Amino acid sequence: MLPTSPHFKENAARALADGGLQKALGRSRGAFQQKRADAAARLPEFERLREIGRDIKNHTLANLDFYLEHYARNVEAAGGRVHWCATAEDARATILAICREAGARTVTKGKSMIGEEIAINAYLERHGIEPVETDLGEYIIQLRQEPPSHIIAPAFHLNKEDWIEAFKAKHTELPPDRPMTERKALVDEARTVLRGRFLAADVGITGANLLIAETGSSVIVTNEGNGDLTQTLPRVHIAIASIEKVVPTLEDACAILRLLARSATGQEFSTYTTFSTGPRRAADPDGPAQYHVILLDNGRSAMVGTEFQDMLRCIRCAACMNHCPVYGVVGGHAYGWVYPGPMGAVLTPSLLGVEQAGHLPNASTFCGRCEEVCPMKIPLPRMMRHWREREFERHLVPRGTRYGLGLWAFLARRPALYRLAMRAAAWTLGLLGRRRGRFATLPFAGGWTAGRDMPAPEGETFQARYARLRRAGAGDPARQTRR
Repeated sequence: MLPTSPHFKENAARALADGGLQKALGRSRGAFQQKRADAAARLPEFERLREIGRDIKNHTLANLDFYLEHYARNVEAAGGRVHWCATAEDARATILAICREAGARTVTKGKSMIGEEIAINAYLERHGIEPVETDLGEYIIQLRQEPPSHIIAPAFHLNKEDWIEAFKAKHTELPPDRPMTERKALVDEARTVLRGRFLAADVGITGANLLIAETGSSVIVTNEGNGDLTQTLPRVHIAIASIEKVVPTLEDACAILRLLARSATGQEFSTYTTFSTGPRRAADPDGPAQYHVILLDNGRSAMVGTEFQDMLRCIRCAACMNHCPVYGVVGGHAYGWVYPGPMGAVLTPSLLGVEQAGHLPNASTFCGRCEEVCPMKIPLPRMMRHWREREFERHLVPRGTRYGLGLWAFLARRPALYRLAMRAAAWTLGLLGRRRGRFATLPFAGGWTAGRDMPAPEGETFQARYARLRRAGAGDPARQTRR
């Protein structure tokens, strides 16, 4: 998919007014959180494992060129072929060339965020090749011609009624009065329709959760059998992955896999964890005749050695968005591109540029839950602050916000004047709001009062209270204030 909208505020407003979306988000909001917490609690070494995973990725990124070359050599030694692609355009052209060489007319696809990033479906369609999504969630949003709203649950924004409507509109060969109220009926129908597409496909495209340098293997984790069917039934298997997915050894991969499912869905392991190493060998009962790996850079190498390098540790578990209060009320489409939530607020500006996506780091309360639950211990709030600084430096922040921050900075550098201004503001607001105890509207605070009332100040400022308690010798003023 290509960038859909740079206007997060407008997208968020529409999302908040969308009753169907709010129903879907409300139904699922707490489920991921509780499952992750339960899975972590069942594994005593979970926190230590997070440190191990972080260290594995840090070591790999510090030696990325070495491990990528080592991986590529082992892929080719196993009979596969590696295609180095600097940009999305390079990756699309390479995939199209492989499909044309195979004489492909249809392509089955497993769920792949890199596939979304390079917009491969639309590209293949424009060149006469039909892509068929085989992940159940991806299949339904393909029928609805929508992008995914979540990186592990692409149809997170939909309700059962939406599925029924799409299936009735697209599966016209089936009886119109068939029962469709149960989830099992919908799954069975999708399985029936897709079975023929698996058998007819000339090429299968999957993503890769990990690439193992030691063995030249690609790894996918799924909870459906579609991933295995996509890469074993067609004559050609194409695995597409970004360069940071590589890890040194099989042991390293297994350590990260122990974190991945627990952080994503609360499972100890996904239902299917599949390792692919080269094309079918003479003694293999099945598998593709050709095995290709698309290694995509698309801006990642420019992140190495910068304050955003830690983002390349991400294993796409979605724990950050599952725990994000902003994502939880607006969903993924509000972010306007492939990667939503806190990880998208850091990664999207890195890939598209701060001019196009610098607004996303502002879509955060900075509560810190994303960093708290990230299995790779990625400091997401810190990197969002870096992007906010760059946005401000380039004068991309609205003029009113810049002037407001400039006024605050002027006062903050003059403590006595700052305290005087805060006391005056608190006194004035307290006087004006004493009758109702709150403000329904307030000049220069419309962004707040449009959705909630502003409480009127009831007493002295925090600094004044702190100073008074300190003068009175009441112990730790901060502790007294917290009480």
